[in-house]
Amino acid sequence: MPINPESYRALALQVTCHAVNQTSDRHEARSLMQNSINRLAQQIAASLAFIGFDCRLIVLPEYFLTGFPMGDTLSGWAEKACIEMAGAEYEALGKIAQKHKIFLAGNAYEVDPNFPGLYFQTCFILDPSGSIILRYRRLNSLFAPTPHDVWDKYLDCYGLEGVFPVAKTEIGNLAALASEEILYPEVARCLAMRGAEIFVHSTSEVYNKNLTPKDAAKITRAVENLAYVVSANTAGIANIAIPIASADGGSKIIDHRGIVLAETGAGESMAAFAEIDLAALRRDRRRPGLNNLLSRQRFELYAESYRQSHFYPANTMLEGEVDRKHFLQTQQATIERLTQLGII
Repeated sequence: MPINPESYRALALQVTCHAVNQTSDRHEARSLMQNSINRLAQQIAASLAFIGFDCRLIVLPEYFLTGFPMGDTLSGWAEKACIEMAGAEYEALGKIAQKHKIFLAGNAYEVDPNFPGLYFQTCFILDPSGSIILRYRRLNSLFAPTPHDVWDKYLDCYGLEGVFPVAKTEIGNLAALASEEILYPEVARCLAMRGAEIFVHSTSEVYNKNLTPKDAAKITRAVENLAYVVSANTAGIANIAIPIASADGGSKIIDHRGIVLAETGAGESMAAFAEIDLAALRRDRRRPGLNNLLSRQRFELYAESYRQSHFYPANTMLEGEVDRKHFLQTQQATIERLTQLGII
């Protein structure tokens, strides 16, 4: 039976992150990552068998292979936990995508030979051939390097389209948001400006039955951009000091009207799957009226205010590695400057 690319299912796969923080060296960390990939291969195959042949997109949680650094130096975390841009981990994940003919999205810490001594938190999408078709580096982070911290050089290497990539595929125009970046409307907006229809959102966050700021933002990003949000949370983080269920539950899929189509509770789960109706989204984007917020945007109104404003500075890490306290010190200096200017 042929698959209709304008109507298919997506899955926000909620799995446990087995952190590498307590591993002794790179070899042990890589072994743990491979075990996680092997486990994912089984979970994905079983999930697809249950959901059906028309599940074309699977989104995995934030840093699902490694967890996040806790006290590691930048160079130490890069050596232990960061994968290479054409590394074995991507190859293994690509084989899963290829075997099941799916688009597979996730998030990992990654090194880039253009920026020795640094790493980036990278959202990626693999297509059914197993190739990486999108690589988005997180732009807002309190404790990790971002392209903004090496802004001039990053633009020289990748250009603005490399900062805000959108993959135009047979299942729609895909873009990625990393974790708390769901709280930054400008990131999603810049991606929507480039045609994004589906935001894949890899996250690791506190789940609450009450509405959290991140959950409110997921609905808002969907409505204001007339786009789907497929948000995959971790089912806890094992092998670190914090309680395992601190970031567990609430993976969900939200349509372009802000309606939560599917959501799961805590624990490992494939329950957050739903239909992506691209035809309906595209009809609504082309329909004049009050609710078509995307077509009503007057960006010229705001451009000059953004151009004149300077909050968190760019290019603070062009000279290479810094101590982790650099991030808080830079934020504190920004707060003090904005206070002196009377802005806050």
